[in-house]
Amino acid sequence: MSKLAVIDIGTNSIHMVLAEILPDASFKILDRFKDMTRLGNGVFATRRLSDESMARALDVLKTLVTLARHKGFERIVAVATSAVREAQNGGDFITLIMEQTGLRVRVISGTEEARLIFLGVKNSIALPDGPTLVVDIGGGSVELAVGNREGLIHGKSLKLGAIRLAEQCIPKTPPSESMMRAIEHVVQTHIQDALGSFKVKKFHTLVATSGMAGNIAEVVHLRQTGRSLPQHNLATIFLKDIRSLETELARSSIKARLAIPGLDPKRVDTLLPATVVLRCLLELSGLTNLTLCDKAIREGVIYDFIVRHREGLKAEREIPDLRRRNVIGLARRCQAPEGHSLHVADLALSLFDQTKRDHRLGQQERAWLEYAAILHDVGYHINPRQHHKHTYYLIKHSDVGGLTAEDIDVVANIARYHRRALPALKHEEFDSLPPRLQRVVKILASLLRIADGLDRTHFSLVQAVHVKLGKQITIETHLTGDAEMELWAAKNRADLFEQVFRRHVQFSGILVETQKS
Repeated sequence: MSKLAVIDIGTNSIHMVLAEILPDASFKILDRFKDMTRLGNGVFATRRLSDESMARALDVLKTLVTLARHKGFERIVAVATSAVREAQNGGDFITLIMEQTGLRVRVISGTEEARLIFLGVKNSIALPDGPTLVVDIGGGSVELAVGNREGLIHGKSLKLGAIRLAEQCIPKTPPSESMMRAIEHVVQTHIQDALGSFKVKKFHTLVATSGMAGNIAEVVHLRQTGRSLPQHNLATIFLKDIRSLETELARSSIKARLAIPGLDPKRVDTLLPATVVLRCLLELSGLTNLTLCDKAIREGVIYDFIVRHREGLKAEREIPDLRRRNVIGLARRCQAPEGHSLHVADLALSLFDQTKRDHRLGQQERAWLEYAAILHDVGYHINPRQHHKHTYYLIKHSDVGGLTAEDIDVVANIARYHRRALPALKHEEFDSLPPRLQRVVKILASLLRIADGLDRTHFSLVQAVHVKLGKQITIETHLTGDAEMELWAAKNRADLFEQVFRRHVQFSGILVETQKS
């Protein structure tokens, strides 16, 4: 048996669940904690997390991490969603969390959020034979997932979160008729586009997760029965009741809303946008009611963790090149994130090839860069703190067949400098290299630092890079989603690159079309 704490840093609330994973690969929740921090207040207008909301969230996170560790939960998985994902200073916030709590937070994409939510739902309620549409209304985004008992078919993230809609469409309470027409247009347009992109057009049922839907169900049940909802899971809400509540909320002042039995005072400004989203989704999907599920992303993270560890390391594919095969073998033994490592290697090699006119290095150096990129995160196997130094140690002291002593020295040094300090003669490991190889390490580490920054969230949002060499160097990134975190990290890692190539580097992003689900 093992213990796992999951922390979900949402736009509206921060949640933590403490779970015990059982020998049969099931789990039980031992405790839950929640604080409605409203981290995302104002972020969608300013593209920045406010100092006040970050301070508030940090205080909550310090408390939760301390609580988890006091209860014996050393393994903590933390994810952050829409507000952090879209904020230009989201990277600074993640760094602050690491510095002040030791917690390494994974910023997940909207599509990954939808996948994890569906995973939580699929393993918590019995899905029907036909396709099910799952909706989770958060503060910043709405996740839609289509799937069945077999698994996920489509996943999509829409910028229709309740805080976002309240700030952008209905800043006044009660809203004017024109404001209601505006929110209706925005919500309908986004949902129609999303449903139109799905191959599946008809749904057996709609399942709603999250506190927004739960509070709507609570209000509706109290209005009808005078009693509290006995349990949220599997409760049913009808479209006519959502319409009725939406009408009342749209006409009500803050004071009148607070008098509505069951309405959570902390949702007094966000429950109306949530009812609009649910009502439009039911109307456009042709359904007359929805079912609640009280499991979502946090449970999805736990199931995902169990699956990844139960399966263990995937069987190695046949890799023709002996040296590359052994490098990947070391990365797998150290449980490095393989998808991220290989994507960083691809980006680094692309940067190498496009800057060859300046650095004039050859195939041997290109191979060194690839190996260092594949291995750059193996140090996490020892400790996340100063993992770059642990990476150097592991590469130096692992027997990687096919690599010479010189290969090992160079690869270990390149990987060691993928973050933090720049190569310097005061570092014994770097100083012991001959000047020729010191130059090589500086060049290749400068490329690796940027490549690693460009996959900061580990979701391959930067599909490709295009380098323009001139008086300044421009690195144009081709993006498949919100990649503020990647661009922030790459800019922060460009110091060595600018030193090596003796020019300022500029980053730009172009959103590229991706294949529909």
